[in-house]
Amino acid sequence: MADHTPTETSDIRAEAKGTAPVPLSVLDLVTVGAGHTATESLRTAVELSRLAEARGFHRYWVAEHHSMPGVASSSPAVILAHLAAHTTRIRLGSGGVMLPNHAPLVIAEQFGTLEAMAPGRIDLGLGRAPGTDGATAAALRRSDRLNEGADDFPQQLAELTRFLDDDFPDGHPYARIHAVPGPVQATSPGGVQSPHRPPVWLLGSSGFSARLAGTLGLPFAFAHHFSAQNTVPALDLYRESFRPSGVLDEPYALIGVSALATDDEKEARRQVEAAALNMVRLRTGRPGLVPTPEEAAAYDFSPMEREFVDSWNANVVHGTADEVRSGLDDLQKRTGADELMLTANAHSGAVRLRSYELIADAYGLPV
Repeated sequence: MADHTPTETSDIRAEAKGTAPVPLSVLDLVTVGAGHTATESLRTAVELSRLAEARGFHRYWVAEHHSMPGVASSSPAVILAHLAAHTTRIRLGSGGVMLPNHAPLVIAEQFGTLEAMAPGRIDLGLGRAPGTDGATAAALRRSDRLNEGADDFPQQLAELTRFLDDDFPDGHPYARIHAVPGPVQATSPGGVQSPHRPPVWLLGSSGFSARLAGTLGLPFAFAHHFSAQNTVPALDLYRESFRPSGVLDEPYALIGVSALATDDEKEARRQVEAAALNMVRLRTGRPGLVPTPEEAAAYDFSPMEREFVDSWNANVVHGTADEVRSGLDDLQKRTGADELMLTANAHSGAVRLRSYELIADAYGLPV
């Protein structure tokens, strides 16, 4: 099998910029607002990735979702290829690819291709949830045995890792199968192959992936933005379970955080109310485009819906730039996260872009 250089710690760890307590990164759901198109949202993604690169954000991830009109990130690898063509330094990755939806070989090929396009800049974040409802997951997987896919996640992960490293043992049924682009090209006559391969991250919103990431010595990303009550227990479990590996000597955990900064506090409340209405509709089986703040202001929330909105917005760090900075600082201290990955959910791309600019300014990130 091909010799290769394993993932370097420097591919994972980063240094904080400005006055930020830890490195700051971006999670983009490529949201589509009412009155806008997916084309506009993807153009915003390009603008945002370039802004993030210029202002010193460390990485830019996109997340796999399906059958959601307000989320245009059903194909992370396609979007990442597009962003790679418009950036030069920022790390790009999946936050994440939902591995049970795919054959491991396909993901190894896709991310090997991305690595060839943007050497040393690609992250492969993996989740075990479907990223959608059960019926859509069944359509993706051509099977209604969804629990089986989640239960098989450790085996799928091991298979994917072997494809990435091209190191199936002799006698294995896949020993003569190679993910291309990949390390096997270095062993072909005249072959020269990059020694790097995308570092694998495990994503989670509960304890399963936290424990698995710790046991395998992999970096861990926790979805605080939609599972805030589980953040501290999951990070504690990750750290307690951690075993040093060829990838990391010590645990490294980032958390995804909903954060929206605007020029005044009232506007922030208007924007997060619209994003919360979108979540109400999603959670009640009515996914749609992200509504406008005006639509949200006119919406008659039921008592149960209002309770959900208030609970949801309590975990969205929002307000003026100074208020968001203070909220992020407090959250980092409370969780001990090694990196904060910010996602700005709002109706318009302009509001989202402005939010990241304001946060960058508040922390004195490079201009």
